[in-house]
Amino acid sequence: MSENKPQGELNTQAMIQVRRVTNIHANWNEEGRGEPGKFSFQLVLDDGAEEYAIRPPAEDAEVIMELISKTDILYFDTERKVLIFSNLSLG
Repeated sequence: MSENKPQGELNTQAMIQVRRVTNIHANWNEEGRGEPGKFSFQLVLDDGAEEYAIRPPAEDAEVIMELISKTDILYFDTERKVLIFSNLSLG
């Protein structure tokens, strides 16, 4: 679809490195019978402008979910692969 966009818009989109996470899909999949499974989070960035999947270990997934529940705004740095939790509620 990029062939329909003006070159200036494509260059601008390529320069954006920190995007707002506007939706998150979480899943768990079985790795083998009786073995621990794997968690993943699909991050929808800027209302679908981009998507990125992370696969944290179970301990990290639990912490990520806790932080998500305490934040107003979530960003993802696409270059450094960093989740940024903004305006955390400390109560």
